[in-house]
Amino acid sequence: MELKRFESLRNKFCERYEGVTHGKMMSSPAIHYKGKVFAFFSRKKKMVFKLGEVDHQLNQLADLKVFSPFKNKKPLTGWYESDYKDHKSWETLALQALEHLKGK
Repeated sequence: MELKRFESLRNKFCERYEGVTHGKMMSSPAIHYKGKVFAFFSRKKKMVFKLGEVDHQLNQLADLKVFSPFKNKKPLTGWYESDYKDHKSWETLALQALEHLKGK
């Protein structure tokens, strides 16, 4: 169910936004913009977004956690994960991640 929700969102973004394509990140399905990942579906069945600095408004939208995929390394800077319980916010978060990437 979680993966289907992600795939539906990815397809929507690929159709709607120029330069957005299917891709991979750490062997997981991802959404790319001009070859760079801005969101993906992790093995833990969570959606992960590259948001940069998260403001209070985004934190209220979903219970975001810093993404830390490695046991003995620091978390990935600017990356946050969201549980399926917040799936209604995934589209907004993905759009925010896309805008963040475009702004770089």
